[in-house]
Amino acid sequence: MKKETISISTHSRTDFISVSRGVQTIIEKWGVKEGLCTLYVPHTTAAVFINEGYDPDVMRDLETSLEHQVPWTVGYAHSEGNAAAHIKAVLIGNSRQILVENGRLLLGRWEEIFFAEFDGPRNRKLIVSFIEG
Repeated sequence: MKKETISISTHSRTDFISVSRGVQTIIEKWGVKEGLCTLYVPHTTAAVFINEGYDPDVMRDLETSLEHQVPWTVGYAHSEGNAAAHIKAVLIGNSRQILVENGRLLLGRWEEIFFAEFDGPRNRKLIVSFIEG
Protein backbone atom coordinates (compact mmCIF):
# COMPACT_ATOMS: atom_id res chain seq x y z
CA MET A 1 0.00 0.00 0.00
CA LYS A 2 1.18 3.50 -0.83
CA LYS A 3 0.22 6.48 1.35
CA GLU A 4 0.72 10.25 1.27
CA THR A 5 -0.80 13.24 3.07
CA ILE A 6 -2.05 16.42 1.41
CA SER A 7 -1.98 19.58 3.58
CA ILE A 8 -4.98 21.85 3.14
CA SER A 9 -5.54 25.38 4.47
CA THR A 10 -9.18 26.36 4.65
CA HIS A 11 -10.30 29.97 4.58
CA SER A 12 -13.75 30.15 6.15
CA ARG A 13 -16.02 28.29 8.56
CA THR A 14 -17.53 26.34 5.67
CA ASP A 15 -15.20 25.80 2.74
CA PHE A 16 -15.25 23.33 -0.14
CA ILE A 17 -11.85 22.90 -1.78
CA SER A 18 -11.29 20.84 -4.92
CA VAL A 19 -8.47 18.36 -4.37
CA SER A 20 -8.87 16.36 -7.60
CA ARG A 21 -5.69 17.64 -9.23
CA GLY A 22 -3.64 17.05 -6.10
CA VAL A 23 -4.86 13.47 -5.77
CA GLN A 24 -4.31 12.80 -9.49
CA THR A 25 -0.77 14.22 -9.22
CA ILE A 26 0.00 11.76 -6.41
CA ILE A 27 -1.35 8.85 -8.49
CA GLU A 28 0.86 9.91 -11.40
CA LYS A 29 3.91 10.34 -9.14
CA TRP A 30 3.44 6.80 -7.83
CA GLY A 31 3.21 5.51 -11.41
CA VAL A 32 0.27 3.28 -10.61
CA LYS A 33 -2.03 2.07 -13.37
CA GLU A 34 -4.88 0.04 -11.86
CA GLY A 35 -6.30 -0.20 -8.37
CA LEU A 36 -8.20 1.54 -5.62
CA CYS A 37 -7.49 5.01 -4.22
CA THR A 38 -8.80 5.72 -0.73
CA LEU A 39 -9.17 9.24 0.65
CA TYR A 40 -9.46 9.71 4.40
CA VAL A 41 -10.01 12.86 6.49
CA PRO A 42 -8.64 12.46 10.06
CA HIS A 43 -10.75 15.30 11.50
CA THR A 44 -14.18 15.21 13.18
CA THR A 45 -15.41 18.51 11.69
CA ALA A 46 -14.31 17.99 8.07
CA ALA A 47 -15.24 15.57 5.29
CA VAL A 48 -14.55 14.51 1.71
CA PHE A 49 -17.04 14.04 -1.12
CA ILE A 50 -17.40 13.79 -4.90
CA ASN A 51 -19.79 16.04 -6.81
CA GLU A 52 -20.05 18.37 -9.78
CA GLY A 53 -17.09 20.70 -10.06
CA TYR A 54 -18.02 22.60 -13.20
CA ASP A 55 -20.78 24.91 -11.92
CA PRO A 56 -19.83 26.78 -8.70
CA ASP A 57 -23.54 27.22 -7.92
CA VAL A 58 -23.64 23.55 -6.93
CA MET A 59 -21.29 24.22 -4.01
CA ARG A 60 -23.26 27.31 -2.99
CA ASP A 61 -26.49 25.28 -3.05
CA LEU A 62 -24.85 22.50 -1.04
CA GLU A 63 -23.64 24.95 1.60
CA THR A 64 -27.06 26.64 1.80
CA SER A 65 -28.88 23.31 2.08
CA LEU A 66 -26.57 22.00 4.79
CA GLU A 67 -26.96 25.24 6.75
CA HIS A 68 -30.76 24.93 6.56
CA GLN A 69 -30.65 21.29 7.68
CA VAL A 70 -28.01 21.79 10.38
CA PRO A 71 -27.97 25.44 11.53
CA TRP A 72 -24.93 26.63 13.45
CA THR A 73 -26.81 27.51 16.64
CA VAL A 74 -29.96 25.82 17.86
CA GLY A 75 -29.05 24.99 21.46
CA TYR A 76 -26.74 22.01 20.96
CA ALA A 77 -25.35 20.35 24.10
CA HIS A 78 -21.75 20.15 22.82
CA SER A 79 -19.86 22.72 24.89
CA GLU A 80 -17.26 23.72 22.27
CA GLY A 81 -19.90 25.46 20.17
CA ASN A 82 -19.18 23.55 16.95
CA ALA A 83 -21.76 20.74 17.13
CA ALA A 84 -23.14 21.68 13.71
CA ALA A 85 -19.69 21.07 12.18
CA HIS A 86 -19.56 17.60 13.73
CA ILE A 87 -23.05 16.77 12.46
CA LYS A 88 -22.31 17.98 8.91
CA ALA A 89 -19.09 15.96 8.83
CA VAL A 90 -21.03 12.83 9.82
CA LEU A 91 -23.64 13.47 7.11
CA ILE A 92 -21.01 13.89 4.35
CA GLY A 93 -18.50 11.29 5.56
CA ASN A 94 -14.77 11.18 6.17
CA SER A 95 -13.66 8.80 3.41
CA ARG A 96 -14.14 7.94 -0.24
CA GLN A 97 -12.82 5.24 -2.55
CA ILE A 98 -12.16 5.87 -6.22
CA LEU A 99 -11.11 3.36 -8.85
CA VAL A 100 -7.96 4.08 -10.84
CA GLU A 101 -7.83 2.89 -14.44
CA ASN A 102 -4.94 3.49 -16.86
CA GLY A 103 -3.29 5.75 -14.27
CA ARG A 104 -6.33 8.06 -13.98
CA LEU A 105 -8.92 8.53 -11.25
CA LEU A 106 -12.16 7.09 -12.59
CA LEU A 107 -14.33 10.18 -12.13
CA GLY A 108 -17.31 11.19 -14.24
CA ARG A 109 -17.12 14.03 -16.75
CA TRP A 110 -18.20 16.76 -14.33
CA GLU A 111 -17.06 15.14 -11.07
CA GLU A 112 -14.41 16.52 -8.75
CA ILE A 113 -13.21 15.53 -5.31
CA PHE A 114 -13.85 18.14 -2.62
CA PHE A 115 -12.44 18.56 0.86
CA ALA A 116 -15.23 19.93 3.06
CA GLU A 117 -14.42 22.20 5.99
CA PHE A 118 -17.17 22.86 8.54
CA ASP A 119 -15.22 24.48 11.41
CA GLY A 120 -12.62 26.70 9.78
CA PRO A 121 -10.50 28.33 8.96
CA ARG A 122 -7.95 25.66 9.86
CA ASN A 123 -4.97 23.70 8.61
CA ARG A 124 -6.12 20.20 7.71
CA LYS A 125 -4.92 16.90 6.27
CA LEU A 126 -6.25 14.57 3.61
CA ILE A 127 -4.66 11.12 3.56
CA VAL A 128 -4.38 9.47 0.14
CA SER A 129 -3.66 5.76 -0.05
CA PHE A 130 -3.54 3.32 -2.93
CA ILE A 131 -3.81 -0.42 -3.31
CA GLU A 132 -2.77 -1.85 -6.69
CA GLY A 133 -4.74 -4.57 -8.32
